[in-house]
Amino acid sequence: MSNAPESIVSYCEQDFERFVQTFGLVQRAVAGVNGPVVGLELGANPYFTTMLLKSFSPVEWRLANYFGPQVPKGDSSQRVYLNEFRNPEARAEVELAYSHFNIEEDEFPFETGSLDVVLFCEIIEHLLNDPCRVLREIKRILRDNGTLVLTTPNVNRIENVARMIVGANIYDPYSAFGPYGRHNREYNKHELSLLLSYVGFTIEEMFTADVHHNMTSAYLDPARFGHLVEYREHDLGQYIFVRARKTGDDRGKKPEWLYRSYQPSEVE
Repeated sequence: MSNAPESIVSYCEQDFERFVQTFGLVQRAVAGVNGPVVGLELGANPYFTTMLLKSFSPVEWRLANYFGPQVPKGDSSQRVYLNEFRNPEARAEVELAYSHFNIEEDEFPFETGSLDVVLFCEIIEHLLNDPCRVLREIKRILRDNGTLVLTTPNVNRIENVARMIVGANIYDPYSAFGPYGRHNREYNKHELSLLLSYVGFTIEEMFTADVHHNMTSAYLDPARFGHLVEYREHDLGQYIFVRARKTGDDRGKKPEWLYRSYQPSEVE
């Protein structure tokens, strides 16, 4: 990645631990599965997780991206240049095919029950309208007992606790990349558990973890308030990691704790 923009290089270096944690979730999801395994990575660009998975997992991957309304929807490909994971000194040129569509507006261009694993990583916090609709599309294209791997920033991370104590704002700034360029709604473990269960997923694994330098002390010394949240020590990591199975029934509406101003018949 020597010629990559500085922001992309920084992103890879700072969040590499997150890519590794995601890889671990996938490995545990496919352990013991007989025969070919087909997966989909939503929001694959800039392909760091993609290359890790392609190098070290047995899954046959499909990729999907959304770069905005200015890019035509449909199948496309992108040539990327990345250092190889197996040999950091070697530079790999790879042509990656992907489907381009908006997951909030479009039906996913994949057959019902055709996939074993779907990666939904660092996306749910960017959604504008209806996460249930997106999760239902993911559930549709998964086979019975297929796996959803979801990662997202933890709104209850200890850095945010410190920010709120000292009066700092925890919300994301507006982005030059438009409404999808910012975090529009972050979640905690409890909310994700409720949401996934509502649409028919059974959580097999959920945890929080720090993936880069913890900045809590820049706001407030944890020694001054850590005892107040010690009972929640497993809920305070920077990111939430989830592995869930498609197992249950969808309750069909919108959970009222997450949606408002809808018709009473639409929420429960």
